[in-house]
Amino acid sequence: MTTRRIRRGAHGALSGMSEDQPFRAGYVAIVGRPNVGKSTLLNALVGQKLAAVTNKPQTTRTRISGILTAEDAQYVFLDTPGIFVPKYKLQEHMVRAAYAAAKGADIILFVVDAVDAPHAADDDLLARLPSGPVTILVPNKIDRVHKPLLLPVLEHYAAKGAFAEFVPTSARKGAGVDSLLTAMRPHLPVNPQMFPEDQVSDLPTRFFVAETVREKVFLRTRQEVPYASSVVVEEFVEDAGASRTFIRAAIYVERSTQKGIIIGKQGTMLRDIGRDARHDIEDFLGGPVFLELFVGVRDGWREHEQMIREFGYGAQ
Repeated sequence: MTTRRIRRGAHGALSGMSEDQPFRAGYVAIVGRPNVGKSTLLNALVGQKLAAVTNKPQTTRTRISGILTAEDAQYVFLDTPGIFVPKYKLQEHMVRAAYAAAKGADIILFVVDAVDAPHAADDDLLARLPSGPVTILVPNKIDRVHKPLLLPVLEHYAAKGAFAEFVPTSARKGAGVDSLLTAMRPHLPVNPQMFPEDQVSDLPTRFFVAETVREKVFLRTRQEVPYASSVVVEEFVEDAGASRTFIRAAIYVERSTQKGIIIGKQGTMLRDIGRDARHDIEDFLGGPVFLELFVGVRDGWREHEQMIREFGYGAQ
């Protein structure tokens, strides 16, 4: 099942294609260090929450696509895991997914945190990105920075000579999002539309359901527990007679002690996770949901290739 949604009047500034403007379509990879706001930016660009967003780094584990169709262009965004030095096999897969998305893109949005930019880690990452795609610098979180402080950041990166455009944004508040779309359009290749105009991702609905549950685990647990957890949707049944979708999902962790934390005293933590996730899933699906969660243990799954792939984090 592919996620779809009818779009009406989104990003109106992009409408009004004239006859001398060819249709453009292409892939846009959103790349950067962990916790710079890449997933928030994806959601803001598409106009719908697709990627999990928390204040913890490394929330995104795999490539997440989001599609925006305007009258004169179609943008296929690829949100990617933050790039950093991996410490275990799952993280190695995450970093490979990010580089693979960048390599195959027409445009790279290089997102930096305006609060601490310029950062040495950003410079190192920029040097390792492929040279083929057009690269646009996106200093994000500008709502947290005094505007005069942005000038040295832009000057620092202008000296690199690697960027076609510079578009500051606050993805959290939506500032600069339309300007970013406008800046990207001329750099998309002239192509026919690749996806139906009401399609917002090429990933299945089950993926977004699992990501929603995992996001709630990230938001409600601490230390190593969220990073040791993964979610698999075991059952997804749309009951037309009951006008309700039945979902059964498993939260897997690495140790029994982590299982106890997620279940909580008398099951309170698991109930809270389920309640929070159900509300978001109902908004996403547009109807009532019965969500059943259980917790299982897969010892050391983050270091086992087979289990990493079973959980959907293999090479893309």
